[in-house]
Amino acid sequence: MVDEPRQELQDEEPVADQGQETVAVEEDLVARITSLEEQLAAAQDQALRAAADVQNARRRAEQEVEKAHKFALERFANDLLAVVDSLERGLELSSDEDPSIKPMRDGMELTLKLFSDTLARHQVVAVDPHGEPFNPELHQAMTMEERDNVEPNTVIKVFQKGYTLSGRLLRPAMVVVSKAGVGGAAGSINEQA
Repeated sequence: MVDEPRQELQDEEPVADQGQETVAVEEDLVARITSLEEQLAAAQDQALRAAADVQNARRRAEQEVEKAHKFALERFANDLLAVVDSLERGLELSSDEDPSIKPMRDGMELTLKLFSDTLARHQVVAVDPHGEPFNPELHQAMTMEERDNVEPNTVIKVFQKGYTLSGRLLRPAMVVVSKAGVGGAAGSINEQA
């Protein structure tokens, strides 16, 4: 019978070992579940970021295509502005009174109108600021003149019209800007610009 208690002790030890093993396995499983949950959260975060990156790339590509369509004519339109300028100068220099050049002048006027209408259909719009306040975003001041009868910083003469393409400046208008006379206040435009 002495052997019986030893037998019971030996039987109890494996039960205690099994309890510790079960606890260890449970702790391992909890740690593994926690690790897997963290990996899942990281993977979901990466997937969300990747989807956002794809959406941003698609939006940027669409914007670039839209700009390319909108401003594809920029270089071509810029080259055509010299033709419009030449037609306008030809009309300025030709006399409306001379009957010998009247048919040629009429043809130039019709050609200029057709040219201007065609440019306008493609969103190329003239900037003719005569009498307007000087705007450095649309105008380039070539010189300033003292004028007592005109507000300072007003465009008093346009050397060359400016043009915009879909609201974007193609070429600034080259202008003469008024400044206050000797008795008036000084203008706010930098004359050295």
